[in-house]
Formats: sequence, C-alpha cells, structure tokens
Amino acid sequence: MARFTRAELESFRDAEVPDLLGPGLRLLFVGINPGLWTAATQTHFAHPVNRFYPALLQAGIIERPIDAAAGMDDEDRAYFRSRGLGITNLVRRATVRADELTADELKAGGERLLELVTELAPRVVAVAGITAYRQAFGDRKAVVGRQPEPLGQAELWVVPNPSGLNAHQTIASLAAAYAEPARAAGVLD
Repeated sequence: MARFTRAELESFRDAEVPDLLGPGLRLLFVGINPGLWTAATQTHFAHPVNRFYPALLQAGIIERPIDAAAGMDDEDRAYFRSRGLGITNLVRRATVRADELTADELKAGGERLLELVTELAPRVVAVAGITAYRQAFGDRKAVVGRQPEPLGQAELWVVPNPSGLNAHQTIASLAAAYAEPARAAGVLD
C-alpha cells in the first residue's frame, strides 16, 4: 500500500481522477467526488478504509482482489473494464470530505452524468451516496435502491456510499446492495 504524508495528500486537493470507462459498459458506478488518497493514486475509491472493492469481491461482481489503496495498474483497469464495469464521479475535484462540495457543484455533476450516460449507454447506473444523489438530482425524497425513473435510457439505482465515514455499512451490507444493480446490468446472474 502506498503511504502519504498529510502534506502530500493535501497537495492533491482539487486534482481530478480520470473516469474508468471502456467499451461494453453495463454497470456504471458513480462516486460523489474523489478523496485526496484517490487523487494521489489516480484510482477511484482508493482510501485504505474504503470498502468498495472488498464489497464488489464479496458480491462476485469482481472475481479477484484489487488493492486500490496501492493504485490500480493497467492490468487491474483492463480487468475491471472487461467485467462491463465503469466508474465516474458526480464532481471531479478532490476534497478531504464530500461535505466540502457545493449544491451547485453537485447539481452540475448530475447534469454532466446525464450527458455521459446518454453518450455511453450503460444498462445500469449506480450512484453511491443518497445525500449526494438527492442534491444532484433535486429529489429530496429519494431512498436507496432502484429509482422509479431512469437516467437517460439507463436503469438508475442509489446504493450506499462505501466510504469508511459511512460507518453503519459493512462489507457484507454493501455487497448485498451492489449485487442488486449488478444483477440488473447482467454482470451477475
């Protein structure tokens, strides 16, 4: 695993992380925005206490571990894409915490996401984080799970955020939540 000093991590504030996208996209996961560790490693959901990849593994969405905290290598990225998976964020700029984002940034991120989904046409979009989803799409009553309206032509889900700050979620509960949109996307049987 990579190691960073607080000052090194702070130097990545406002940095961007490229989307992880490829042909044959079936399931697009959408984070809120990159954290500083993610920006430092250029790997989505990379913070060492983030449960995203362990939950994907437990759910069977991926079939081998990915050590995101060390940063994905080209083989990891190719494997992830080969599973029909992709990752983007509502907001591109890295912050320490998602609550540093403005409502306008999240709303603009929702608009950008719709454009991306229209262009790439994944079967399913899974937004990780109910609060950010509500702000981005102006739907204050949204609940976790499949949403009644699609995003473009894609089936839309809101799933729990895998951040270590979302302490009431476990790897097992996240795996169960992520398996549902993965089944809908045809990634899992």
